[in-house]
Amino acid sequence: MSRLRIFAEDDGAIPLETHATHAGIANALKLVGVRFEQWEASRPIKPGATQDEVIDAYREDIERLMREEGYTTVDVVSLTPDHPERAALRQKFLSEHTHAEDEVRFFVAGSGQFTLHIEGKVYDVLCEQGDLIGVPDGTRHWFDMSESPYFVAIRLFNNPAGWVAEFTGDEIALKFPRMPPPESIASR
Repeated sequence: MSRLRIFAEDDGAIPLETHATHAGIANALKLVGVRFEQWEASRPIKPGATQDEVIDAYREDIERLMREEGYTTVDVVSLTPDHPERAALRQKFLSEHTHAEDEVRFFVAGSGQFTLHIEGKVYDVLCEQGDLIGVPDGTRHWFDMSESPYFVAIRLFNNPAGWVAEFTGDEIALKFPRMPPPESIASR
């Protein structure tokens, strides 16, 4: 189940608000300029589907976003718990950073946790299958995929070079909850 917890930027222990419905999450994030949508595949996607098959299943929504926001590049990324570089990849995203372009991710399968640092608050967004998040350019944030990552995500970019981060040097991410392993999320 997708979830949004909003914290004061100086207290990662007790949320000020929690939202567990898609409408509640979308409305709270819209107030700070963050896109949150639900997408459904136009056709079933089989395990092991190619990048083109995954993109084709969501083509209508992808093309709509490309028209609305001017994105020029789309790809699919996936990570599993047995990936030999999973710890290094996780570490790469855990520090607060910004991008010169929007960071847009749609979770075809699995889950990931985006944590956004906006206007004195921290927005901890657990995204799951069917969720799209659009983090505006310049937004301070970090991403956690857990110690046992599992996700397949469609990414949209303006920059053909893809993911380029500018790290802030702020250690705020250390003060806030990390993503639990997927099996503990499923048991909630």
